Amino acid sequence: MRILITGITGFVGGHLVEHLMAAGGHALFGVSRRGEWPTILAHLAGHAKLFAVDLTDSGKVEKVLAEVRPEWVFHLAGYANTGGSFRDPDRAWTENLTATRTLYDALARSGLRPRTLFVSTGLIYGEPDWPDHPCDESNTLKPASPYAASKAAADLVSFQYTRSPGLDIVRVRLFNQIGPRQSADFAVPNFARQIAAAEAGKQPPVVHTGDLSALRDITDVRDIVAAFPLLLERGTSGEAYNAARGESFRIQDLLARLVEMARIPTQVNQKVEPGRKADTAITRADATKLRSATGWQPRIPLDRTLADILDYWRKVAKG
Repeated sequence: MRILITGITGFVGGHLVEHLMAAGGHALFGVSRRGEWPTILAHLAGHAKLFAVDLTDSGKVEKVLAEVRPEWVFHLAGYANTGGSFRDPDRAWTENLTATRTLYDALARSGLRPRTLFVSTGLIYGEPDWPDHPCDESNTLKPASPYAASKAAADLVSFQYTRSPGLDIVRVRLFNQIGPRQSADFAVPNFARQIAAAEAGKQPPVVHTGDLSALRDITDVRDIVAAFPLLLERGTSGEAYNAARGESFRIQDLLARLVEMARIPTQVNQKVEPGRKADTAITRADATKLRSATGWQPRIPLDRTLADILDYWRKVAKG
C-alpha cells in the first residue's frame, strides 16, 4: 500500500508511522512544513520519504501527489493549539481549513481517488448536548475556540467533498490521547517531566500544577493510531467516527498515579488561577460506532501508558 501522511513529523504522526512499519508491506511517504525529522523521531528517517510542503501551496501538493500516487492518505496536519488560536485565529483557520481544502482540490484535479482519513477532534462538539451521557457522533457541533471552529469547518468540508467532487474521505474525531513523546505543553506529560527532572536532581521534588478537577476521556496514542488503518479498511466514506476509550479520568487522579510511580517522595503544589475557565471538553465519548464498524478496542492499560510517559521523560532528563 502506498500511503501519504500529512503532519507526519508530529506526535500522532510519529506513532502512526511506527504502527504502519510494524504492520509491514507499506511504502510510506510524508509531508511536513520543514521536511525534516525532529530529533525524537530521527529513528524513522529512511522508513518514510519526507517532502517539505506547505499544504496551502497547491502546486507543491500536486507535485507530491503525482510522485507518490497514494492509495491511502492520512491527513493529520493542522494547527493544534487551542489557547494559541485565540491569539492567532487567522493561522488556525489557514492551517486547518484552507490547507485541507487545498489538499482535497489537488486530489480532485489529480484524478486519484485514495481512501483518505481526515483526523478531527472531539473539541468540535463543545458543550455536550446531554452532559450526563457519553457524546456520540449525533451531538451538535458547538466549538468554543478558533481552533475547534476551524477543525469543525474542515470536518464538515471533508463530508462535502465526498458528495462533490466525490472524494473517498472518512472522518475520525479524536478525544484526549497521551503517550511517550507528547509535548510538555499538555498536562500529563508536563507532570511526568517535572517528576523526572526532580528524580534527576534538576528541580525540587515538587510538581507545580493548575486546576486538577477536570474529567477527561483519555486513550493511549498507540491505541488511537491502530484505529486509523482499520477505518480506511472498513469505515464508510463520508461518515464520522469518535475514537476514545469511553471512560473518564480526573486529572488529579492521573497525577496521583504518576506521583506513586516516582522514585523519590514528591509533593504537589496546586495553584488555580482566579477566574480562569477550564477548556471545554467532553468528559466521556461514545465510540460504539467505531468499535462496531472496525472491531477496534483500546488495549493498553492506563498505568502502562503513564509509566511509559514517565520513562520517556526520565530519558530526556538524563540528556
